[in-house]
Amino acid sequence: MPLLTLKQVVKTKEHAGSRFQLLIPDLVVEPGEFVAVVGESGCGKSTLLDLLALISRPDSVACYHLVFSASEQRDVAKLWMENDEVSLADIRRQYLGYVLQTGGLLPYLNVRKNLLLPMNLNRLPDGLQRVVDMAQRMGVSNCLHRLPESLSGGQRQRVAILRALSHSPRLVLADEPTAAVDKRRAKLIVEDFRSLARDEGLSIIMVTHDLDLVQPVADTTYGFHVTQYAENEIHSVCSREIP
Repeated sequence: MPLLTLKQVVKTKEHAGSRFQLLIPDLVVEPGEFVAVVGESGCGKSTLLDLLALISRPDSVACYHLVFSASEQRDVAKLWMENDEVSLADIRRQYLGYVLQTGGLLPYLNVRKNLLLPMNLNRLPDGLQRVVDMAQRMGVSNCLHRLPESLSGGQRQRVAILRALSHSPRLVLADEPTAAVDKRRAKLIVEDFRSLARDEGLSIIMVTHDLDLVQPVADTTYGFHVTQYAENEIHSVCSREIP
């Protein structure tokens, strides 16, 4: 059974006389799957992630279903309809991990405390050994005492990935997590990200503009078909692409 099923989602944004509409006909993510969403700037990648992360809500949706186990299933479309913000926040906190393009680490906490933060928010047992083990695997174990400002771009992104995974979410959303590093480091980070998530049994949705970066590791790839109907009206459709 899919971890995530999304069908017939429409999200419209208007700003300064311009209108943008994103349509998602069908998006399915299986347990343990690495899904890449590839598109250029302005096509709707961030809008899609905001919907998936339950930060934004659509104009209309036929289905948004999350299945974490046989006894743990969430009908997100129904929660949106009922304006159940408490349940939506619980899903975000407990089941989702988010990797921001800029890392998003809290500057006043050292790496160790940044990594422990999601565990503390979820009131999980002391996870220091898990943090140490994950940091060792990602090559940043010597950075645990350091503040984010003292890290390189690659180190910050590895720590950001680890923080998104530290509380054992079921779905990790990544917004261009390698945009701030060079191609070689980006490739290594994505490979390590994929390997760690697979061993943890997590699913990943990663948005990027770089198809070459994700094609070797992605199980499924989605892209965007963008149509500009008028100077101030753009329609973007996110759909599965067959390489």
